[in-house]
Amino acid sequence: MPITTATHVMRPELGDFSSVVCFKALVTGTEEALGEKAAAIALIAAGRIRGKQLVEQLGLTGKNVTAEEVTVILQKALGLEGTRLCIIDKIVNDSNVISVYCRETICSMGEVVGSSRNLTYTLGTIQGALEQAMGKRLRGKQVESVLRGGNHDVISFEVIE
Repeated sequence: MPITTATHVMRPELGDFSSVVCFKALVTGTEEALGEKAAAIALIAAGRIRGKQLVEQLGLTGKNVTAEEVTVILQKALGLEGTRLCIIDKIVNDSNVISVYCRETICSMGEVVGSSRNLTYTLGTIQGALEQAMGKRLRGKQVESVLRGGNHDVISFEVIE
């Protein structure tokens, strides 16, 4: 189903999705133009904005949903039935740390085993969605990678008081 705005249907023939190959070209081109660190900051920020917009579109802003509720929501919205950004297998809320276990992330796509690539846009999207849905400010970092021997790309979010 095409995305709609108040005035028109966006991309009525091509639909909502584009190639992950094109997305990766955007990432690597941004890194080449800005440098790796500046590109990471920009991609994480863009992801946070998208994650917040997603939760707003779903009508969940300020609902303070639980980790279990947001897991189901994000599995659907970002996974096979949604934008296909990644598959979220579980979200664990352990007091002041929220850990997100995901795989088939767009950021890791096409990378060779042992690559130093870290999640940027994916991390930002999940962070923005969690912040908006759970009503908490978070600081995220990737703590495990499928590219470096992990079973999942794991993002750890520290709750900022």
